[in-house]
Amino acid sequence: MTIQALAMITVTDKETLGAYRKKAADALAKHGGSVVAADPEPLVLEAAIDTPNIAALLSFPDTKAAQAWHADPDLAEIHALRNKGGKSTIIVLPG
Repeated sequence: MTIQALAMITVTDKETLGAYRKKAADALAKHGGSVVAADPEPLVLEAAIDTPNIAALLSFPDTKAAQAWHADPDLAEIHALRNKGGKSTIIVLPG
């Protein structure tokens, strides 16, 4: 069953985050993931966390694929770019 994940990023380093964005789609695809929608200036109605500058809705074949993408040691450098470029929160939503 396809699941979705919500990624929210508060940008702290635009250049590093730009480098991440160039590699992110291929990293997602490695585990069957893709970006469904993204917004570099999301309308935030309420935030108990830092207000994100970027929001993306991701799709994966299942929860295990999302977890594998996040834990893949071959993608560690790409995930490090995301974390160096901003503070991210990624939440898996049940299918």
